[in-house]
Amino acid sequence: MPRNQFQRMVFAFITVVITVHAYVFYSLYVIHGNMFMQITGESGVLAAINKMGGVPVFGKTVPIWAVVLIEFVLAYALENLLGAPLSFRFACKNFDPKTTHPVLFETTIISETVAIMCPAMSFIAAFLYYNYHAGFNMWTLLADWLKLVCFNFPFAFFTQLFFIQPTARTIFKTLFAKDIKNRKNHEEKEKITN
Repeated sequence: MPRNQFQRMVFAFITVVITVHAYVFYSLYVIHGNMFMQITGESGVLAAINKMGGVPVFGKTVPIWAVVLIEFVLAYALENLLGAPLSFRFACKNFDPKTTHPVLFETTIISETVAIMCPAMSFIAAFLYYNYHAGFNMWTLLADWLKLVCFNFPFAFFTQLFFIQPTARTIFKTLFAKDIKNRKNHEEKEKITN
């Protein structure tokens, strides 16, 4: 797929844009939705969030678009600094990218990325959305983190494997169709000359 740093950053951008929107929706509606409705007495999650004036982040209420922006910046930085490089390195420890079927190798990279990013982003989320009004307790933060990992890991694994990565790859192939075609032509010429 991506062959240089620019392409890797574009691919990460596409992936993180899709992922952050999916996770913010999942977090607000599935994980915290009932709590928001109980606190406000509203019958819908969006109505509850609107009644609260937004979502609590660092103990202050911010609008949903700000939550998406904050998580995007953090996830994009983490993906480029840790997620993508480590997942590729770990995948290469188990499989040779030149001899392994591309589907198996890409599935391994996706699995490794989820194994790295899910606990990391769940920790960041536990820290961001911690109930600071009740006072800070490290054990509560760790318990919240473990709870989020348990909620997020299955969602992360299955959405990345079956929805997000295939969508991101399709968008990437569309954006870089000319480069991919040139690369294939070059590889075919090399095979003929060898």
